[in-house]
Amino acid sequence: MSSKELCLSILEKCNVPLGSSEPWSIHVKNEKLWDRITSQHQLGLGEAYMEGWWECQDIDEMLTRLLSVDATSFLKPSIPLIASALKSRIVNMQTKSKAAKNAKHHYNIGNDLYTRMLDSEMAYSCGYWQNAKTLDEAQIAKFDLICRKLKLEKGMTLLDIGSGWGGFLRHAVRNYGVIATGISPADQQILLAREKSAGLNINFVQMDYRELTGRFDRIVSVGMMEHVGPKNFKEFFAKCDELLVDDGIMLHHLISSTVPQSNTDPFFNRYIFPGGVIPSPGQITQAAEGRFVLEDTHNFGLDYETTLLHWYKNINSKWDEIPQYDLRFRRMWNYYLLASAAGFKSRNLHLNQYVFRKGGVLGPYTPVR
Repeated sequence: MSSKELCLSILEKCNVPLGSSEPWSIHVKNEKLWDRITSQHQLGLGEAYMEGWWECQDIDEMLTRLLSVDATSFLKPSIPLIASALKSRIVNMQTKSKAAKNAKHHYNIGNDLYTRMLDSEMAYSCGYWQNAKTLDEAQIAKFDLICRKLKLEKGMTLLDIGSGWGGFLRHAVRNYGVIATGISPADQQILLAREKSAGLNINFVQMDYRELTGRFDRIVSVGMMEHVGPKNFKEFFAKCDELLVDDGIMLHHLISSTVPQSNTDPFFNRYIFPGGVIPSPGQITQAAEGRFVLEDTHNFGLDYETTLLHWYKNINSKWDEIPQYDLRFRRMWNYYLLASAAGFKSRNLHLNQYVFRKGGVLGPYTPVR
């Protein structure tokens, strides 16, 4: 069977037509596409899109259909992909030096891009759409949901590991009166976070979580655990144990997979989040065992599809304002957003919030939604 015949048989299984009028139909511009997909799988499909080898009006729906049948399972493993997976199992891809480099690869792309794509507080994580109608409302609802789950009170010390542009901490300080610390290895994030938070009781520090000392009443991470790496999960929770007071509460908000992972999608690893790995719930809870009590879990992964489509709409209405990002980059970025949305729509990816407390004699924890 030729590469094209194999790919067409897979497309037929998931009801993705070729060259037809359906929005999720693929329109091929370069017939070399089929060999590229069979040899490079997700990486080949994504790079081919970046280079204009194929078009699709509704990429989100098309990729959702591919994921629904686990399309790559019908392709033979390639040597480069096997080598990459083995490397991830053997090598720690998130050492201190690698973590800083990986973070800067993505988060230092340019604040001019992120200010146009995100909400007014620049929250680069899933919004909470239970009662929200706009992206700004969804992100504020997410901030407040986290604050209520953490049971924040005035004067408490709050640590945000991977604090981004500081939106969550600004909300917590303004509305709950906490004393906040935010850390990130990405210098451009820290600089803008300080600028946007001028006059508030927030200390932003550029550092790796492994370097931090002190004690905090509450700890939070939002979209951080995906960058920790499986080889570092136990060390991460050990550091949280060291930093959290005995009667403290911590919350981790993260994307999770349905099965344990040691490496990531090769397209995302090369272009979007180098070294990133999306953990399964089991990987998280096993790493926390013996140190923390899991008080609450909350999955609202479908809200991430909604969030991503808002980001896609925002940035595509403003590409002409930032012409320094060329067409290849724009296609790469759009593919990243829509492929991510498909992951959540197909329920291959989830958004989980985990609330932990240390063991011991503590009163009941009442979850909130």
